[in-house]
Amino acid sequence: MKLTIIGTGYVGLVTGACFAEMGSMVTCVDIDEIKIENLKKGILPIYEPGLENLVAQNFKEGTLTFSTSLEQACENSNIFFIAVGTPPGEDGSADLQYVLQVARQIGRNITGYSVIIDKSTVPVGTADKVKAAIQAELSKREVNIEFDVVSNPEFLKEGAAVNDFLKPDRIVVGVDSKRAAEQMKRLYAPFSRNREKLISMNVRDAEMTKYAANSMLATKISFMNEISNICERLGVDVENVRKGIGSDSRIGYSFIYPGCGYGGSCFPKDVKALIKTSSDQGFVPELLNAVEKRNDFQKQVLSDKIIKRFGQDLSQKTFCMWGLSFKPGTDDMRESSSIVILKELMDSGACVKAFDPIAMDQARKELPEKWFEDDRLTLEDTQYKAIENTDALILVTEWKTFRQPDFNLMADVMKQQIIFDGRNQYDPSEVSEAGFEYHGIGRENI
Repeated sequence: MKLTIIGTGYVGLVTGACFAEMGSMVTCVDIDEIKIENLKKGILPIYEPGLENLVAQNFKEGTLTFSTSLEQACENSNIFFIAVGTPPGEDGSADLQYVLQVARQIGRNITGYSVIIDKSTVPVGTADKVKAAIQAELSKREVNIEFDVVSNPEFLKEGAAVNDFLKPDRIVVGVDSKRAAEQMKRLYAPFSRNREKLISMNVRDAEMTKYAANSMLATKISFMNEISNICERLGVDVENVRKGIGSDSRIGYSFIYPGCGYGGSCFPKDVKALIKTSSDQGFVPELLNAVEKRNDFQKQVLSDKIIKRFGQDLSQKTFCMWGLSFKPGTDDMRESSSIVILKELMDSGACVKAFDPIAMDQARKELPEKWFEDDRLTLEDTQYKAIENTDALILVTEWKTFRQPDFNLMADVMKQQIIFDGRNQYDPSEVSEAGFEYHGIGRENI
């Protein structure tokens, strides 16, 4: 099958590379000429395990191509994935300007029956707007061309996106016609060889499914963070509570790890968008409001612990931060807890030495230049160089390389042996035996 993917960001590039891997002829289109030229050279705009090799291999074999011309792509394809950004507005709503801009371009250029697939995360009712935008352009051209708009939300985890796409647990498609349903079934057939994974529903149901899924996962995280705060005040170890409730098959262990808040490009944005959608319908989403409020609070927990321990004036203190990305396996720092914590430390006069296995280049782009002035924030080459002559370690992202550090070496090079564990990676007893003062999430007074 011949596919066109519009947008070469996280979703678009993974989608294009994985379909190409399964034998489809894929053209990825983007208006950013530099990005397209870099992709042709094998330089990716994002970090995702396994994606670089997948792109290079399929580009070499000719099953994956890159272009800045949607007009040319329309000549050779009748299936179009819209995978452009939907950034949140100030009111939390998803900005659909790029989605609708692409829809209008498609309407100006298609010559025969086409399936237009919303892959971007979009609010309920977006497919209707896309359909109207395409039809408006066809009417201007005074042509009668049949087309279908399909909702096909992605459920990819950053850090495991390639595997998630190639081996999905479900494929949700929202369709309004039998013809579109047949096209989608054929398109995804290579991904459903061992069992049927395609779940068909109407378009609006599929659009809602994406938001409901991410909001549910965010709710589990905020719930566990709420429990961690209660545990801390009662002298209870939240990690034992987590194991106790996770063993219940109705609850499970996924997404119940207490920490310093969720981030990334999905959960914060999607929760906000669903809150805004609900409000627009005259409904107050009390639970979702609480989920968001708890997460905002949780991002402050570590900096509050640090200030409680050292005082408000941190001008004579230097801290080590391990982890900058919002989660392991990615360089994505959007809505990362590290940014919130760094701001609190910078505002209090502290110096910070930071290390992340992957996100260092992204940090130089994302973080304010003024933080780097006078070496108040430095990005170190190794995790142990980052910890030299510091007053405390702040663990923000649970990368594997941080799981079993050499506490003896750390004790030798740190000015004070103090750990603020934002992901509960360490056993408080083991840390204490090594001579460290330990501050975790929901296990402060055990």
